[in-house]
Amino acid sequence: MPALEKSIVIGTAGHIDHGKTALVKALTGIDTDRLKEEKERGITIDIGFAKLLLPSGILASIVDVPGHERFIRNMVAGASGIDLVILVIAADEGIMPQTKEHLAICELLGIKEGVVVLTKTDLVDEEWLSLVKSEVEEFLKGTFLENAPIIPFSSVTLQGKDELIKILDEKAKAIKGKAADLPFRLPIDGVFTIKGFGLVVRGTALSGEVRINQELMLYPHKKKVKVRSIQVHGTPVEVASAGRRVALNISGAEKEEITRGDVIAEEGVLEPSQWLDISIKTLKELSYPIKNFENLMFYIGTSEVLGKIILFNRDHLEASSEDVAQIFLSKPVCCWRRDRFILRRPGTNETVAGGWVLNPLSQRRKRTKPWEKRELEFISKASDEELLLYYINKKGTQGIEIKNLQLHTALFGKTLESLLEKLSTKIIILKAGEETFLFSIETLTKLKEEILEKLLKFHQNNPFSPGLTKELLKSRLSSFPREILFEKALEELLSEEKIFKEREIYYLREYKKDSTAIEELKKQIEEKFFKEGLTPRDYEEILYEFGKDFKAAEELFKVLLREGRLVKLTEKIVVHKRYLEEIERKVREFFQKNSELTVSDFKKIVGEGVSRKYLIPMLEYLDKQKITLRLGDKRVLRKA
Repeated sequence: MPALEKSIVIGTAGHIDHGKTALVKALTGIDTDRLKEEKERGITIDIGFAKLLLPSGILASIVDVPGHERFIRNMVAGASGIDLVILVIAADEGIMPQTKEHLAICELLGIKEGVVVLTKTDLVDEEWLSLVKSEVEEFLKGTFLENAPIIPFSSVTLQGKDELIKILDEKAKAIKGKAADLPFRLPIDGVFTIKGFGLVVRGTALSGEVRINQELMLYPHKKKVKVRSIQVHGTPVEVASAGRRVALNISGAEKEEITRGDVIAEEGVLEPSQWLDISIKTLKELSYPIKNFENLMFYIGTSEVLGKIILFNRDHLEASSEDVAQIFLSKPVCCWRRDRFILRRPGTNETVAGGWVLNPLSQRRKRTKPWEKRELEFISKASDEELLLYYINKKGTQGIEIKNLQLHTALFGKTLESLLEKLSTKIIILKAGEETFLFSIETLTKLKEEILEKLLKFHQNNPFSPGLTKELLKSRLSSFPREILFEKALEELLSEEKIFKEREIYYLREYKKDSTAIEELKKQIEEKFFKEGLTPRDYEEILYEFGKDFKAAEELFKVLLREGRLVKLTEKIVVHKRYLEEIERKVREFFQKNSELTVSDFKKIVGEGVSRKYLIPMLEYLDKQKITLRLGDKRVLRKA
């Protein structure tokens, strides 16, 4: 493999003062205790980093985490993104409290590979070392390190160094690299300023690639930043990829705005949320069970935030138990589906559970609703294909925007394209402007069936009506579908000749009426309203005169209104357009000789037999048509 083609993250774990930092220095020559307090006290307080170029050319970023129980927060931040762990156990002390806790945290974080190193072997004899090794083997049974190599090591004599490097190299070659085809994402575990350079953030790149001059987004603030320069372990590079320790010199933000736990990533790939759906698993040993609605510290990526647990299958979660749950966080975090987390009790400082995120953009669910639990259990077991189809189906006739689908599933790029291609017989993808929406074929089929059902019912109830306009048809549906889906349904029904269209009217062929008869009825309606003149009766009274053809007359009446041949002056008063055109002509003639128009002037123009019931609506009509402008009790001619 060419040099630096692949990179992994190796993390140390183990009890305080068991020699983790000394081990890293022996392997890399780098002292990861960089803080003054760490030097003075001889313990690791914050995360330290070093690089190790393995014989195969793989670059290993080593994360040295603190062992003291008070610094577990920093340990969890360091463990985020680890591919392989070195569990460090001092030969002179054996298994200690943080040995157990660190191993449990690694298991909860889903780390699958590791090596066990027995340090300080120069302080013990062979017999003692053999006893400690037996104790460790027994301790590791049933864990992911059960069959891991156990290597005696001394940072003084360098015993075991070559063997450890060889084993790390073999394991590194077998580890699948982090997803470079996903969007770039880096949880921030450090932020500082460098004189002459400016603001720098650092962390382990969990996915994707980042390049100089690339624009990124700072989450959860959603603030745009620009990458000015990049370093990987102090070496300037043009591009940094997933699996590497990365420092980014950025512009567009201030140091005070950024804290450990923030994430820097591509725009649109994360969304802050306080409600997360989760799968939770408790440790083998608990001081007491986790209670429903218990407040716990939630650690994900490099974030630490207080959250309230809502269990869905029980009121208490015993040791070695699993459940689907929700957590409500005191402040938003940004994460993806499948991201791992740790839960600790804030009072006792005890690690109690961990798990993975099922849905990073949830909302409050009710335990009393059985379908909520069923949905959580489904999304905890669903394959990527099943999950995509589920979310698409769930959105029904509104569809789901592709960006929203990505946020729920953490599926992007070619992976998402490939999965959608596999689902091509079950989904449709439609564009509305710049947005892309996905719908299920099942939803489209049901919509088409409902359109046919509503048209049939309309025809049966309105035997003399020609059909329905698109707007009226849409308004009769049980759900108000997104316009692009409704158009698609109509288009397919027309091409399948299941419905037909004449002008703007949709109809079923078997209910189509003779167009001559319809036109004749329409003409009769228009003539009736024309005969009513300027003082018509309520329009419903006029339509009732059509007796058995009332329904058809009512529909054609609406067509005449849309065509503008009849004009609605009030809710009840409808006048033929020709009368209003004549009034408009006379009003314009009036203004050729006069500057103002009063109600009494208008009455003379219209005719003495027309009451205020009709005069005022006509004047208001002229105002709406922007022919006249009302000024108090008078009107003037509007300027063209």
